[in-house]
Amino acid sequence: MQIIINSIIHYIIAGRLRGRNDTRCMTLLSNETGSESWWQAQKQAGIPRIEPADDRHFRVTFFWRDADGSEATSPLRRVWLNITGVTDHHQRAVPRSLQRVTGTDVWLGSYLLPATWRGSYSLIPDRQARDFNGEPDMMTLRAWWRDLLPAAQVDSLNPLRSWCGGRGNGVSPLHMPLAPDQQLWEAVDRGEETHIAPPHDWQSARLGNRRRIWIIETGAPHADRPLAILLDGQFWATKMPIAGPLHTLTQRGDLPSAVYILIDVIDTAHRSAELPCNADFWLAAQQELLPKVQTTIPFTADPQQTLVAGQSFGGLSAVYAALHWPQRFGAAISQSGSFWWPDRALNAADQQPGWLNGQIAAGLGQGQAQRFFIEAGSREPLVLTANHDLHHQLTDAGHQVNYRLVEGGHDALCWRGGLLDGLTSLWQRC
Repeated sequence: MQIIINSIIHYIIAGRLRGRNDTRCMTLLSNETGSESWWQAQKQAGIPRIEPADDRHFRVTFFWRDADGSEATSPLRRVWLNITGVTDHHQRAVPRSLQRVTGTDVWLGSYLLPATWRGSYSLIPDRQARDFNGEPDMMTLRAWWRDLLPAAQVDSLNPLRSWCGGRGNGVSPLHMPLAPDQQLWEAVDRGEETHIAPPHDWQSARLGNRRRIWIIETGAPHADRPLAILLDGQFWATKMPIAGPLHTLTQRGDLPSAVYILIDVIDTAHRSAELPCNADFWLAAQQELLPKVQTTIPFTADPQQTLVAGQSFGGLSAVYAALHWPQRFGAAISQSGSFWWPDRALNAADQQPGWLNGQIAAGLGQGQAQRFFIEAGSREPLVLTANHDLHHQLTDAGHQVNYRLVEGGHDALCWRGGLLDGLTSLWQRC
């Protein structure tokens, strides 16, 4: 038991504090470890367990309860912890498994995370006993994660609502105590959100496909209401329902009465084809979708009151739309925008700007100042580099840019707070 305790104590990666005489994990273990009363005590204390480590970090202890019992009866040999932007394929960090407490159904392990960090994570039970020695080759590591991620599971011991992540696997939320305020999302996190807009169909002749859209109306209806188009609309309509927070901000007076059109991506193949700088997609939206909605739901045609918002490929698409059609879209919100597009490998190797950044440098968007709210995560290096370059390109071209760095990764848990901040910021500056 003492060997296991010591290995758990020193299982820390983010703060490089190995070797410090820290006994916090030791207090979790006793002769009762793994008993029903011990598990209930851990749940009451909070899972994951979050404890102060120093002035800038908190220690987070993750748990896994093995349904097959101890090592004598369970086939599990590893329980990998996948924290977005910390342990996953976006980093070169050596994958780490939680540690089995010998003779019990308990797996646990601790990480240090910045006090302002927020993000999602999943747990991956594995029957293989693989270990990683030294820093793995990046391509090998990415392939390993790709093969492993389909087995990822939500943390069933975490009481907050989980959701399906971008790769189709479930993820659970984690908030450090000093992370930016997200009280507006607490009802969603508790699974109590009831504002789910019904879907409508959009059959596009130009695109030759059919998809769902969702329409959210907030506040008092009138003909000059601002309009926001939210890309990856299926996510904001159902998985991370944004309607409730939008209604609350409107009732407070922080947002105007407005119309929000949430556009489904159909599937991954359509998303990859339509969002990255695709003129047909935006012409279809302007010539087909907006007139269709406006026949029954009035909103303004003023570009200064119209914005587009998106994340990842959607962030790239939002900025593209605002720069190419300033007569319709006067502002854009981009979060973790994929401005490395179209060649991730080239940008990663040579730090070259992506296609849209190059177009801006060549003069795209000059002559009519637009408003942008740009976010990037500190733990998504390729995206962060491209967004830094975008910020400079837009500013040099005379646009108004609110650019901010987020302590987190390529993560919807960060995006949801920033999306509301971006809407508030851009519409208050009209």
